[in-house]
Amino acid sequence: MVVDFDELLSRLDLSTKIRLLTGADMWSLPPIPEIGLDRLVMSDGPIGVRGEQWSSADPSIALPSPTALAASWDVDLVRRAGRLLAREARRKGVHVLLAPTLNLHRSPLGGRHFECFSEDPYLTGEIGAAYVEGVQEGGVGTTPKHYVANDFETDRFTANVVVDDRTLREVYLRPFERVVLGAGAWGVMTAYNSVNGTTMTEHADLVNGVLKGEWGFDGFVVSDWTAVRSTEAAAMGGTDVAMPGPSGPWGERLEAAVREGRVPESVVDDRVRRILRLAERVGALRGPVPDDGAPVDGVALAREVAERGFTLLTNDGLLPLRDVRTLAVIGSAAGEARVMGGGSAQVFPGRIVSPLAGLAERAEVRYAVGTDPRIRLSPLARPATAVFLDEAGGVLAEQPLATAEARWLGRLPPGVDGDRLKAVRLRTSYPAEVSGDHQLSVAGVGAFTVTVNGTAVFDETVELAGGDPAMAFLSPPERRVRVPMTAGETYELTVTHPAGAFGGMAFVSFTLGHAVPSPGEEELMAEAVRVAGECDVAVVVVATTPEVESEGFDRTDLALPGRQDELVRAVAAANPRTVVVVNAGSPVEMPWTEEVAAVLLTWFPGQEAGTALARVLFGDAEPGGRLPTTWPRRLEDAPVTNVTPVDGVVPYDEGAFIGYRAWERSGRTPAFWFGHGLGYTTWSYDSIAAEGTSVTVAVTNTGPRPGREVVQIYVSDDSGRWLGGFDVVEADPGETVITTVFLPERAFQTWSDGWRTAEGEYTLQAAHSVADPRLSVTVKI
Repeated sequence: MVVDFDELLSRLDLSTKIRLLTGADMWSLPPIPEIGLDRLVMSDGPIGVRGEQWSSADPSIALPSPTALAASWDVDLVRRAGRLLAREARRKGVHVLLAPTLNLHRSPLGGRHFECFSEDPYLTGEIGAAYVEGVQEGGVGTTPKHYVANDFETDRFTANVVVDDRTLREVYLRPFERVVLGAGAWGVMTAYNSVNGTTMTEHADLVNGVLKGEWGFDGFVVSDWTAVRSTEAAAMGGTDVAMPGPSGPWGERLEAAVREGRVPESVVDDRVRRILRLAERVGALRGPVPDDGAPVDGVALAREVAERGFTLLTNDGLLPLRDVRTLAVIGSAAGEARVMGGGSAQVFPGRIVSPLAGLAERAEVRYAVGTDPRIRLSPLARPATAVFLDEAGGVLAEQPLATAEARWLGRLPPGVDGDRLKAVRLRTSYPAEVSGDHQLSVAGVGAFTVTVNGTAVFDETVELAGGDPAMAFLSPPERRVRVPMTAGETYELTVTHPAGAFGGMAFVSFTLGHAVPSPGEEELMAEAVRVAGECDVAVVVVATTPEVESEGFDRTDLALPGRQDELVRAVAAANPRTVVVVNAGSPVEMPWTEEVAAVLLTWFPGQEAGTALARVLFGDAEPGGRLPTTWPRRLEDAPVTNVTPVDGVVPYDEGAFIGYRAWERSGRTPAFWFGHGLGYTTWSYDSIAAEGTSVTVAVTNTGPRPGREVVQIYVSDDSGRWLGGFDVVEADPGETVITTVFLPERAFQTWSDGWRTAEGEYTLQAAHSVADPRLSVTVKI
């Protein structure tokens, strides 16, 4: 049935139309039953679907980080991941997934790069388009974000990016152009920052002019949360929906602006049509989208994505492991994997397989912590109960939780009356296995009372430092207390925190952390060295922490936190058969790479981390990843680093020269180039031919086992080199595969008051990485 949007629009008065342009709450737009419009629910991603509750009571599949998705260079795999996320969204009643993130790895110091795909605009666009297509094939909308030039976190609400038109078009807008024109995205999210002096929620030139006008975008433009700070300017600037709501600068103020003639009603009508079109697409207007009936094994797909993204950086032949009886597994991240980045990307999976657990299925494992770089205590991994209390201490409701984490952002659990809610109490028990002084912690903002067996051990108010209120959820302050415990005894623990709902929205976020008594860093290090020396192979898992990679702040350096570099060197000295597993979402310095047998990058590997790691280390699966971003040897070598505004401004003076293009122009050599990654077999590049803008390459698997290769095509002229296309091929030993890569028109165009094909001679290279070209051919365009 064709929906007549104009007829529906004619049945709405101005107040109702205005109401539809602002959130009804934290995550949804209001229903309008008289025209058959249901609530439109949005949810954060991008590696899972959180839903309206930020709580372990509503678990989600947790895929690997977007950098891992991009490391696969596999658009079909990413499309399948998108379909899984669509099914997860529909299961949770979500119509729009607030993803993917298309900002670029301009500087290695970007704190949120794990949530972006790549330093390269073409690779970002292709992976992003596959993600959008997969999600939207499942009847769920996407909002590629953050439009545009939000490539850092420092002062993200107020920073002004100064960038010339050519760079904006050829680099930062290009992934958005790809997902709008090629993948047909149903939404776009505008960024907090300004571009050339105008905040993005008011940027008529880039939103009305480029996005809606030039590209013909017919979807809806939603602000990042709280990014709309004006009435007329944002309404006229192209923003369609101001989130969250219902309070904010729109509502009654926007209605008054329309009635007084400062904003034409036709502007409001255009925005309402876009929302109705979205509702029709996602089944919130004409009924639910039919289920395609295709079952998806989320656990198996999460494992497959992890394996395909794992990137083998070095290998002296030790991997895949063979005839290994005893395996030393070392590092705090081995026992408790960091499977996702911090911030709005966080979800609560129903299960997490740690590297320790996964490897214990394959060999006799001996575990040692070695060193623990974490600044905060991890939430107590025990089942807990959240108790919602009224003013008199009466119980409004209870909700079971998988761990001691209490989080509700926007919506309280069913049955909780926000007007009566005065406090939340987290209750759990802990059976001590070790005698001594245990540490308990509270991470959160506000007043907290912690009791152990009914006795208060902490009763204080915790203040938030800094000016970003989002940090209360993303990176709250922590306070600790020491509590003596006796092995064999069970301790009843509670944390009570005043809470309520404000304007119908809940803001509850705190955790109860725990750590067992520790013998001290020197003893832990010595134990790791001893265990490594006693085993056939040592696997050291090193990682960043939430204080290094998260939403809301940028990095200050690329060093692994704590004493992890020292740990790697000590273990490698004790056992030359040492594999280092790097559990990080974006580049870190690795000064010990030449001292170890192999380095495997797992990114943030998602919930099936340990299962995937065991399969890759023991050769059941090949590490399929290729770097989507260049890894510096040292931060000071990186050609582009600035992420901190000066007088409110971040100048993109380097133009199009970011990532590998900047490295090549600088003449410096990184630790690992864009596109690098090893497998468990070898490949020969046999022939190359070009016809117009298509390139045909023949490659042969010359190794002893089936393998996977990413054939990368680079285009070059006198101005430099850039990625023009790629394809993933698979072959058995001795098998030759022929692939044809079709290069897009943009690969040969530049921007100068419009797209212009730069006619002339180009060299096309078939390469294993940007630094490892194998074959070339010259074409004239």
